[in-house]
This record gives sequence, C-alpha cells and structure tokens, in this order.
Amino acid sequence: MQPDQEVMNRWSSSAPFWERHREIIRQMFAPITQALVKDGQIGSQHAVLDIATGPGEPALSVAALVGPEGKVFGVDPVPEMVAAARRAAGRLELRNVQFDVAFADHLPFPADSFDAVIRRFGVMFFPAPVDAVREMLRVLKPGQKLALAVWHFAERNPFHYSLSRVIDRYVDSPPLAPDALDAFRFASPGKLREVLNEAGATALSERLLQFTIQAPISVEDFWTLRLEMSDKLREKISALSKEQTTEVKRQALESLREYSTDRGMSFPAEVLIVSGAKGRPK
Repeated sequence: MQPDQEVMNRWSSSAPFWERHREIIRQMFAPITQALVKDGQIGSQHAVLDIATGPGEPALSVAALVGPEGKVFGVDPVPEMVAAARRAAGRLELRNVQFDVAFADHLPFPADSFDAVIRRFGVMFFPAPVDAVREMLRVLKPGQKLALAVWHFAERNPFHYSLSRVIDRYVDSPPLAPDALDAFRFASPGKLREVLNEAGATALSERLLQFTIQAPISVEDFWTLRLEMSDKLREKISALSKEQTTEVKRQALESLREYSTDRGMSFPAEVLIVSGAKGRPK
C-alpha cells in the first residue's frame, strides 16, 4: 500500500526546506543515528538500508561508518527528497551510498540482501506498518537486525510542544485518531514493538533514548527552522491573521528562550528505539 497522497504532497513541499537545513538536522538527530547504529549492530563493511531516508540521513552518516568496503542504500517515496540526498552524497564525494525512489512495503532488493535495516521516524507515516516491517525483514539477512526510532510522548519533547502549544491556542486542533499518520503515532511504549512482533521479527527490544537536541542557531532561526520542517505548522500559521501571526511568534519566541544557551538551542528529548531480528531458517 502506497503512502497517502496527501502525506506525499506534504513531504514534497517540505523537501526544499529539509535540504536547506540538512546539516543542522543531522546534528540535532545525531544521537538517534548513533542509537540506530548500535541497536542495528552496524559495523565496517556492512550493507545497510535506510528506509524513508528523506534528504539522506542517517544514510550519509552510516556510509562514512561502514567504510569503502561497505554499502548503504537509502530509499524514499518522495522524488524531491531522493534528489536532495543524491546532491548531498555528491558534495560529500561518497562512493558507497546510493539513493532511489521506493516505498517501504515494496523494496526493490532481493531477499537476504542487508546486514541491517534502519529508519529514523518514518515508520509513523506508513499506511500499513506491519506490511512495511515484513518487507524490511525480507531484505534482511537471517539473524541480522532492523532498528527503528520513533518519538516518545509529545509532552516529553519540547522540540515539538514549545511551538505547537502556542499555535494551538489560536488554531482548532481536534484530537487525532489513535492510529493517525502522525509523529507521535507510536509514542506509547510497546505499540511499535507489537508491530514488529506481528510482522515476524524475533529478539525484540525496546528502549527509551533520552538525549539532548542541540542546534547551533538563535531562537529566531529555530522558529524558522521548525516552521520550514513541519508542513502542519506552516498550514496552521497560514490560517492566522497577520496580527495573530505576530502574536503567536512573540509568544513562541518567549517559550523557546527557555531552551536557548550561549551555544544555541538545547532541548531535552525522548525517543523510543525499537529493534528486532530476522529469524534464521530452521
């Protein structure tokens, strides 16, 4: 099942912004990349698949880790994201990484191809996550690991709520359905783990990663970055009057200053790292 077309359109419109802020986003989420590398048991010379890679992360970081004898493939259903990832790989002169347009539940690779499959955040937006995980397991080598990162609860992540709480005072935001395609779809511990279990993964593991999101930018620049990263925030802001927008920005900047340091923005953050293995043939 392909992603919802509305979701696809949203990510297509966000692609130029994610490319523009690629390096800052890489820095902010580097601890998650490290956790995926650890739980995916990724090492030198490995073949690794990054699902829904966006503009190329964490695929590009992993490509540097596996070395010239390794190989990293990044796939994403949004052509604009894949084009951005290819441009980044070219600038970095990485020869061991390749990016292609593909859907998570229909991967263009033979069975038993990869030493690890990883995904940072994308699984929350899969229409059929069990089917997608089954497909990830298909392309994994027996005994090897897949590792997925999803946001823990919104109220534990000021990276999100410091802006959304302010904007939602002015824009009606009805509660989402429990399985809506949303950043916090798998925030409840055990929910994504059960998806992996249903898909047939073995050696299941789930851990809470508590870390700090660090961005070497000002409060004002962070406001811009978050709006440009999130099509939902941009859509809500566009519904406001000029006066409301000015007031929302004033309140948001005031809220964000709590997380401003002499080295830029710094947010406590919580993410769930859920992993499993492909069973060996009996």
